[in-house]
Amino acid sequence: MIKIHHLNCVDILSPRGDSAIGHCLLLETNERLILIDTGIGLLDTQQPELRIGQDYIDMVGYRFNEDWPAFRQIERLGLNPALVTDCVISHLDNDHIGGLADFPDAVVHIGSEEMENFETGNLRYLKTPLAHNPKIITYGTSADKWFGFEARKIDISIDTNIFLIPLFGHTAGHCGVAIAHEGQWIFYVGDAYYLRVELTDLHHPIHFLTKRNADNDDLRAATLEKIRVLASQHPEIMMYGYHDITEFNS
Repeated sequence: MIKIHHLNCVDILSPRGDSAIGHCLLLETNERLILIDTGIGLLDTQQPELRIGQDYIDMVGYRFNEDWPAFRQIERLGLNPALVTDCVISHLDNDHIGGLADFPDAVVHIGSEEMENFETGNLRYLKTPLAHNPKIITYGTSADKWFGFEARKIDISIDTNIFLIPLFGHTAGHCGVAIAHEGQWIFYVGDAYYLRVELTDLHHPIHFLTKRNADNDDLRAATLEKIRVLASQHPEIMMYGYHDITEFNS
């Protein structure tokens, strides 16, 4: 049986006064732990200028506390962080993968397009989170479908199905993660939206931020429309974005 824990592993207060969290998922099995994104890492909080850089910290608005990283939250749950064997990653922006170095033996699972985008030298990415050279498994195009979306089955031996779901636009290889759990689906959409209100309010000010931060805004908009349709047609699917604190608290 798998237990799912919801972790908030990021605290951001941008220079404009916008606040955001980092909603990660921890899958607990009898033998292993699996993270869906990692948030900011323990090492990041201890050496922020060295690992992230002051200019980047100021630009994003990171705030640091050693109690927030996934490593510490796993400990507070009474679990052993050394049991984190796999990290399924939506995309390689720093606020989603800073914690990878805290789990150096964990296998990283990522869409192939996202890894290729990282390797082009795209300036949005920091190199530090992957500097420990983890084992990385990439997932390319699949003919499998999940509610009309392309589905790439994650290669992890556990008693459930986990799929990477391409949700391109925010980055060139951005993916959501679909998890079968207790007879229903959890759909973690990462940064496909910043706030859930984007699904219903087409003129919300947050759209200006999501547009600005997209590698390809046309793709991002098309992805968001597909998610709107899915949410409307299948309200039984439990959907979570990464930055929306109202979803995290619900």
